[in-house]
Amino acid sequence: MEKLTVSPSPHIRSGAATSKIMLHVIIALMPALVVSAFLFGARALALTGVCILSAVVWEKLCNIIMKRPDTTHDLSAVVTGILLAFNLPPSLPYYMAVIGTFIAIVIVKQIFGGLGQNFANPAIVGRIVLMLSFTSAMTHWTMPSTMTDAVTSPTPLADTDKLYNYWDLFLGKCPGCLGEVCAAALIAGGIYLVVMKVITVHAPVAFVATVFVYSWLAGKDPVYQILSGGLMLGAIFMATDYVTTPVSKKGKFIFGIGCGIITCVIRFYASYPEGVSFSILIMNIATPYIDMITLKKPVGAVPAKKEVQTHEK
Repeated sequence: MEKLTVSPSPHIRSGAATSKIMLHVIIALMPALVVSAFLFGARALALTGVCILSAVVWEKLCNIIMKRPDTTHDLSAVVTGILLAFNLPPSLPYYMAVIGTFIAIVIVKQIFGGLGQNFANPAIVGRIVLMLSFTSAMTHWTMPSTMTDAVTSPTPLADTDKLYNYWDLFLGKCPGCLGEVCAAALIAGGIYLVVMKVITVHAPVAFVATVFVYSWLAGKDPVYQILSGGLMLGAIFMATDYVTTPVSKKGKFIFGIGCGIITCVIRFYASYPEGVSFSILIMNIATPYIDMITLKKPVGAVPAKKEVQTHEK
């Protein structure tokens, strides 16, 4: 008689490799990159290229120094480089971008053990460190299709005169970071990821819906808040990171709500006009606790028995 081996779920596993998932993310980011190049010129492509190249180099050096297998082929460093670039203003000096990728790859990712071990989204932390270290350069905005220092304008979130309408925000006809200005391109990338089953809609929808409701209750323009700043970029591409966000659907929903609340609190009451990066970082830290209260017990799992200590006389 054949014996059946009983083990905890999951029993059906996905054959998707990390490189394949990352490739899908890169493809999803391409519409925003194309629009960025159209709006901000060759400088956008150059800055993105610097971020990608430096991220891969830092990853390779860490693999060599730490005597780890080469992980540059899994494309995770490429994705980090693109995401960091998308969180930078077009005019940022290249050397600052290199510092940002160093923070993201070496400090946040590799020192903590590499992909799967980082406690926070590397690109998010890189962006925050650059913001705190080089505030002037990180808040120097240029109008689309104009890369001269003489032409600057406030971003939509810092604009009290409402110079930009919904259509401008949707198509990217406003100043901002490379990859955040065009909501249409980001939504297109998000739809691709959902169709390819790379991400689920739980965190992005909860994030955006929370910002909408909170903005409405606070007397702000909900649509303007959703289309402005890095909300779409953060909700679709950073609040869905496999490593730093909850595993369960319920957990992802809670994560998105938390991000939305913190984003609005920072936007409306703090000195920073944008709060997406900080909200995602804070919720990244809370992820283990969210998993703790939302993960279900696997079918077939047997709790570990505590050993009873006996004291001999």
